[in-house]
Amino acid sequence: MLNYIWPLIILCSFIYAIISGNIENLNNSIFESLEEVITLSMTLVGTMCLWCGLMEIVKNTSIMDKMTRVLRPILVWLFPDAKNNEEAMENISMNTISNIFGLGNAATPAGIKAMESLDKSNMDKRKLSDSMMMLIVLNTTSIELIPTTVIAIRASLNALNPASIIIPIWISTIIGTLTGIISTKILIKRSKNR
Repeated sequence: MLNYIWPLIILCSFIYAIISGNIENLNNSIFESLEEVITLSMTLVGTMCLWCGLMEIVKNTSIMDKMTRVLRPILVWLFPDAKNNEEAMENISMNTISNIFGLGNAATPAGIKAMESLDKSNMDKRKLSDSMMMLIVLNTTSIELIPTTVIAIRASLNALNPASIIIPIWISTIIGTLTGIISTKILIKRSKNR
């Protein structure tokens, strides 16, 4: 649907600019936007490289094992049918830790690997398992302690205090995650009672 909406909006903008005689303003805004996009992209690339590198170091040290042990009781409760699947639990743990540190792009590979691991143990390939649904919910809502991407965007836009959004993000992500987990657990329980 968006494949139709965006081109339509762009086409309408061009037509309106031609009719209203603002084609020069349109050209100027396109080039100014390109400059801003490149600046923002470079800021995000630098931030993501830093955090992805740190996560790679964490993954190859005992820190990851310690974090996984701390998260394991929670993950076993959230993913009861995956508790014996070590590969899935490790990837879910890595994905969860990446999301907690606000590394959405770094969390994606671990999330994909976790989903593939969960799919291997899924008996009915036509539908998602309970653990697969929970993983989707956790990835969608994920609690963020350090919202690195948002802070990087705010810094690139010259915000006076880019990190001032940390507490509101904590509140919103905690509420969103708890709501998602509770809703998913209730729906899973209802579907099993049918």
